[in-house]
Amino acid sequence: MPSPHAIYEQDGPLAFLTFNRPEARNAMTWEMYHAVVTCCDTIETEATVKLLILRGAGGKAFVAGTDISQFRTFTSPEAGLEYEQRLDEVIDRLESVSKPTIAQIDGVATGGGCALAAACDLRVCTPTSRFGVPIARTLGNCLSTANHTRFLNLIGPARLKDLMFTGRILDAEEALAIGLVNRIVDASQLDQVTRELASSITANAPLTIKATKEMIRRIQANHRLPSDDTHDLITMCYTSNDFKEGVDSFLTKRKPHWTGS
Repeated sequence: MPSPHAIYEQDGPLAFLTFNRPEARNAMTWEMYHAVVTCCDTIETEATVKLLILRGAGGKAFVAGTDISQFRTFTSPEAGLEYEQRLDEVIDRLESVSKPTIAQIDGVATGGGCALAAACDLRVCTPTSRFGVPIARTLGNCLSTANHTRFLNLIGPARLKDLMFTGRILDAEEALAIGLVNRIVDASQLDQVTRELASSITANAPLTIKATKEMIRRIQANHRLPSDDTHDLITMCYTSNDFKEGVDSFLTKRKPHWTGS
């Protein structure tokens, strides 16, 4: 899967997908999102791959969300629904891949980056890593049903409301305390510790791991509303003046002026 912005590599039983736009804090383009799907399809059919590790290049970000400039093309009520549907297809594919996944996080994991990390089975981060979905402060859009459910499963409704209502960014210690990440390790040891964790998993019975992962996914899927039950809420946000204002203010680096319309 040749892509300068999403680099796929294999080292023995471990596969790596590195998001490689450090100049943009690894903000995701559609090419990069497509690479996630292609990567998952590849490892499903590659018998030698036992585990996938996702990571960001540059040491400052895992993924700082979607490249916001792409939102300037939104001109119809369907655009927001189509965007969330496309994003769901990518993140659902990552969540459902049959082999275990680890998000190796060094720096920020925000917006779509936080959702990608949440879809992985385990998350290892550095002390300076930061997490959040600050769209209430920045863009004025909303998460899909699937992504709300993922965060609910990890941190619960009260903490999710706190995170989303305030738009605040969590430090690594708080992310660990609320269950958003599994481990914090020094940046100099991040790669080694992640590989050691991966090796401890790949040494175990693969069918037990596969069954456990899929069992949990199916249980959680039964708690998820059909996506069309929330189309009205997604359309409300993406067709609003506030969303247009959020995108413009983000790209011009000024504070947004919200009107609730």
